Amino acid sequence: MTATVGAAQADLDFYTGVLGLRLVKKTVNFDNHDVYHFYYGNERGTPGTIWTTFPYGSHGVAAGRPGEGQITVTSFSVPEGSLAFWKSRLAEHGLVAMGAGLSGGPEAISLADPAGLVIHLVEDRRDDRPPWTESGIGPDAAIRGLHSVRMTIGSPAPTVALMTELLGFEITDQAEHMIRLSVNGNLPGRRIELAHGTNAPRATNGIGTVHHVAMAIASSEEQLHLRRELIALGYAVTEVLDRRYFQSIYFREPGGVLFEVATIQPGFTLDEPLPDLGRELKLPPWDEPNRATIERALPAVGSSSTVRSP
Repeated sequence: MTATVGAAQADLDFYTGVLGLRLVKKTVNFDNHDVYHFYYGNERGTPGTIWTTFPYGSHGVAAGRPGEGQITVTSFSVPEGSLAFWKSRLAEHGLVAMGAGLSGGPEAISLADPAGLVIHLVEDRRDDRPPWTESGIGPDAAIRGLHSVRMTIGSPAPTVALMTELLGFEITDQAEHMIRLSVNGNLPGRRIELAHGTNAPRATNGIGTVHHVAMAIASSEEQLHLRRELIALGYAVTEVLDRRYFQSIYFREPGGVLFEVATIQPGFTLDEPLPDLGRELKLPPWDEPNRATIERALPAVGSSSTVRSP
């Protein structure tokens, strides 16, 4: 998941200091190296745990409008029985948590991040992924990774067809105006919800909106095969793009949401050992000759100033 956010330091403070995620990689937007690209996740930044942001707050980018054709909710998975802890922690930081209103679903709370993005914390007792606990949040409450993402679209049928017939998803649940799908098992980090028929306005990109959602694919060969299949079906798909830590293709699904399909390898330890992930600004080799200029253009940031023990 990748979102457009405001101030870089506020973003770091919230996702590492309040939510307790690990800053897995501090690099730049490869399409605009004057903007940071922060990757947050668990210790290794494994697929299904990664949330990333582009802090555009100092670049005059206007606020976006969430709505149809966009990811409108990002949910993180937390242990069963931990929501009381999270409500208290969020209140300590001046944040208001409300019930998420998941009818018939697990217990969850909803809040807004500093850019206004809608974040849910969802209890899931089936989530056995190891959390990052170096933030001071213990394993009985720490975030395990992404739980699910919610896309708001108009007509769901073409999107469902793409996801079930080509991308390997299965429908796991349906309710009024909602279809839930999962891939490779109905587990946290493998779920996408389709909200439809909600009369939401058409989305506009900008600060406080999600730019795209990424799905992992096992190999470059499978990625190229999928790209050929998508093109044969009439989708406009990018060339394979080198994102340093993975290779990516991008296309828009029928509802207008931007999809990325990224390889798992080579991973985030390509240019940093595991204990040092996220400590230094890492640039792709083609930008290294311009490091001094790039660093001057980026806002100064420090480690999170809001880390507290639970």
